[in-house]
Amino acid sequence: MKSMILQSVTDLRQNTSPLVKRELPDPEPKENEILLKVSVCGVCHTELDEIEGRTPPPRFPVIPGHQVIGRIVATGRKAKDYITGDRVGVAWIYSACGKCSYCLSGLENLCPEFRATGRDANGGYAEYMTISEAFVYKIPDIFTDSQAAPLLCAGAVGYRSVKLAGIENGQNIGLTGFGAAGHLVLKVIKYQYPATHIYVFARSKSEQAFSLELGASWAGDTTDDAPELLDCIIDTTPVWKPVVAALERLKPGGRLVINAIRKEAIDKDYLLNLDYSRHLWMEKEIKSVANVTRSDVREFLDIASRMPLIPEVQEYSLDEANKALTELKNRKIKGAKVLVIS
Repeated sequence: MKSMILQSVTDLRQNTSPLVKRELPDPEPKENEILLKVSVCGVCHTELDEIEGRTPPPRFPVIPGHQVIGRIVATGRKAKDYITGDRVGVAWIYSACGKCSYCLSGLENLCPEFRATGRDANGGYAEYMTISEAFVYKIPDIFTDSQAAPLLCAGAVGYRSVKLAGIENGQNIGLTGFGAAGHLVLKVIKYQYPATHIYVFARSKSEQAFSLELGASWAGDTTDDAPELLDCIIDTTPVWKPVVAALERLKPGGRLVINAIRKEAIDKDYLLNLDYSRHLWMEKEIKSVANVTRSDVREFLDIASRMPLIPEVQEYSLDEANKALTELKNRKIKGAKVLVIS
């Protein structure tokens, strides 16, 4: 099969082709697994974190990609939930132990044996992949393959951030960063909380304009002040500076939800200066989003199909994976990037 392989950590500012094209043997499903012929795979900022070493170390060499859509072409001997031809998706959660207190309470995203697709096991930047049938999801017919792919990560993890935010209808909500996750989060909030006003903080004028097209009440730079203080802010950026700014924009009792697997290293010329009275006083909260659960993915796919939530996508071939990643690194974003593989 054709695949794109990550062999080591590298700096994308110096290496714009971190993935290497390889022909590999087609994988075979184990007894509880399915073999998936991949049709598309979304490109996520988390891949940048893997490539540049901000996540726990990947299992090198590894095939990245965790927003995978395809059809089942074979099943293991004990796999009974799906049949050949079913269209399914694979998300960031590749597996968890199923036995610890976190798994048993529905918090499998916190499982100490959590394994991530495309980091701890081969993902979807390839023509085929295998995974336990317990960690795949039926894709609603309303979505094309390319539309469905970003729902599995940018959408599902964004949905988890909305749940953790504890939003009430009519509150004022901020979104810092407006890439693949941000534009889906905005649509979900408007659907679930129609009386809520959404304020978007984004660096580029195009991202600001895009957010206003989708219904934001206000849009400005990450350094700008919104017209009023906010009840909650969801941060989807890979950097630290917006976190400090967001804390200052919260109302008393407000909550900042950080939806990022890692933050980039703090520049030597920028210190993370937190002033207690300005940023944390008055019972402000900071909550991080860690991974995603299977129930998050299932719930979100159901909500997205009922809305319906149709993501904006840009398509690339598998051979253009490095190009898509480089553009993502350089913030050339409008919606979500998707690799079309077959």
